Amino acid sequence: MSKNLIFRQLIDFESFTYTYILGCAKTRNAVIIDPVFEQAKRDAKLAKELDLNLIYGLNTHVHADHITGTSKLKEFFPAMKSGLSGKSGGVADKLLKQGDLLQIGDIELEVAETPGHTDGCLTFISHQLRAAFTGDALLIRGCGRTDFQQGSSRALYQSVHQKILDVLPEDYRILVGHNYEGILESTVGEEIKFNPRIMKSEEEFVKIMSELKLAHPKQIQQALPANLKDGDI
Repeated sequence: MSKNLIFRQLIDFESFTYTYILGCAKTRNAVIIDPVFEQAKRDAKLAKELDLNLIYGLNTHVHADHITGTSKLKEFFPAMKSGLSGKSGGVADKLLKQGDLLQIGDIELEVAETPGHTDGCLTFISHQLRAAFTGDALLIRGCGRTDFQQGSSRALYQSVHQKILDVLPEDYRILVGHNYEGILESTVGEEIKFNPRIMKSEEEFVKIMSELKLAHPKQIQQALPANLKDGDI
C-alpha cells in the first residue's frame, strides 16, 4: 500500500458491519465508508488520533441491519458531507451516480452503480489502494440478498460482473460490507475462482437466489426509516 494512504478497517460486532477509513497522508483529509451509529464516537476518536479530517461519510446503500453513523459523525466533523446513491430514495448531502469522482486530498474515489441487493447500491473504487468497497453487492464467497428493498437477482448478477469482476484487475482488493466468519477481505481473482454464487450462469444464479429463505434483519424497522434520512434519529 502506498505510504501516501492511511487505511483502517473497523467492525461493529452487533451487525458484523465493516467500516472503512481512507485518508490522504499529505492533506490529512479522509473518507469514512459505511459507518455505524453506535460506533460513531469510536470512529471519530480514531480519525482524530490519526490527525484526519473526515470530509466525506459515504454509504454504499440504505442499510437494513444497522443505522448509519453519518449524521452522528457530523457532531465531530461539522463540515463532513454525506453521500448516497441518487437512486436510493434517501437523503444525503451528495447524491451520487455512475462515474462520479470524489477527491479526498490526493486520493480519488470512483463511483460505480452496482444495483441488485437494493436499487441504490454503490461500489467505491480506489485505484491508488487497488481496491473496491463493494458494500453488500459482492461479499466474500457470496453476495447480498435480493428479496427486499427493490432487489433484483438479475440486476445484481449483471452489475457485479460488469462493474467489478469483468473490469477490475484480479489483484484488486474486495472490501465488503459484512463478513460473519472473521474474513477481512478478498480479491477480484479469488472471487472469480471461488465465489459459489456469482460465478454460476445468470440463470443458475437467479434460481439460487430465489430459493434462499432468509429472515429479515433484526433492526429493519428502525434502520430503514432512519437511513433514508441520513441516519437522523
